[in-house]
Amino acid sequence: MSPAAIPLSAARTLALHAQGLAAPDDPSTPATPERILAAVERIGCVQIDTLQMVQRSQYLTVWSRVGSYDPADFDRLMYATPEGANTRRMFEYWLHAACIIPLADFRYRLPVMHHYRRADVEHWNKRWLAENGNAHLLDEVRDRIARQGPQRASDFEHDGQRGGSWWNWKPAKRALEVLYDQGVLMVAGRVNFQRVYDLAERVLPDWVDTAIPSQEEMQRALVERGAHSFGICQPLQTAEYAYLKRNQIRPILTDLVAQGVLAEVEVTLHDGSTTGMVVHRDHQEALAQILDGALAARRTTFLSPFDNLFWPNKRDQQFWGVEQRLEAYKPAPQRIWGYYCLPIVHRDRVVGRFDPKLERKTGTLRLKVLVLEPGIMPDDELVADVAAAMRDFLRFHHATELVIERCDPPELGPKLLAAL
Repeated sequence: MSPAAIPLSAARTLALHAQGLAAPDDPSTPATPERILAAVERIGCVQIDTLQMVQRSQYLTVWSRVGSYDPADFDRLMYATPEGANTRRMFEYWLHAACIIPLADFRYRLPVMHHYRRADVEHWNKRWLAENGNAHLLDEVRDRIARQGPQRASDFEHDGQRGGSWWNWKPAKRALEVLYDQGVLMVAGRVNFQRVYDLAERVLPDWVDTAIPSQEEMQRALVERGAHSFGICQPLQTAEYAYLKRNQIRPILTDLVAQGVLAEVEVTLHDGSTTGMVVHRDHQEALAQILDGALAARRTTFLSPFDNLFWPNKRDQQFWGVEQRLEAYKPAPQRIWGYYCLPIVHRDRVVGRFDPKLERKTGTLRLKVLVLEPGIMPDDELVADVAAAMRDFLRFHHATELVIERCDPPELGPKLLAAL
């Protein structure tokens, strides 16, 4: 039997629905810690980034899904609280990149931690451990934390030579990161965004499952999680959820399809071509509702440049005909949109983007660029919905004034300001 044919609009809506980006805001529903955790669990994890032109990416990703909330509630789900470790529900570790992950998925990171502990396999810190007797630093750093409690890298003094690499880390910082990679240490908190490290056994709640899965079990769980999180994607795009190697997951995908966990469909893409994709069985009912017109994308929001919606490689172009790109690390003359552009999602389309800078002392949100995608017109409905999202964005940032420096089309700026 041939795979079912899915129109592009339905594929877009399903992707947004799976990511918690389809339903409109409900101002009467408070953004409680439970809702914050549910948003993270729905998408599987949240990428961490240090850039802070506005709120950092991890906070933006949650805002896009639940609206204004207190970032301190987000932090309390991860870090130390007066109630102790058992109140934690998320942790920091590597997945898609540096991520915040629900503790329910902790066991699927254990094979990676044990990989970094092995001396017989190649990994990024193996050479450093072998150089100049650096291995002894691991014991020294661990013992100090065991005796003195949680520590930051800045708590370790060092007057000598640093790492000599692009991060220019001092040896104690490198040792902390090695122990973190190995799972010996975990991030217990942050102070001014600096990691505070503690022994894993003092950070990890006692309810967390620590049974170590096999490599095959871990990969299967992550492929299935990727398919579930992305909603609908090409089979090999599931690898981007956890940066798995594509050639390793082909047999897993075959098994998941054969067992009915994933269903194969055909999707007509933005450029008119068709391609095979997969849909997790948990989304089959939602897909049927979308095709019947009972479920539609009705949310308007703004996304972090690192948002999970764009993790499947090239799906931004396949579904929306846009290229999502972070240009912060490009020289200014080479930037097309701006330093830290946030995509604007309106219903089932990506309709534009803006480059914001929050001036915290004055409470001013400055948009250096606000631009709509080609063919998108600033009609009354679009302007009203973007204005509503912008009001909440301002509220989330405790900003009281919006300044738009450059706008395309030019009439969008005055219309938006008037609607605010």
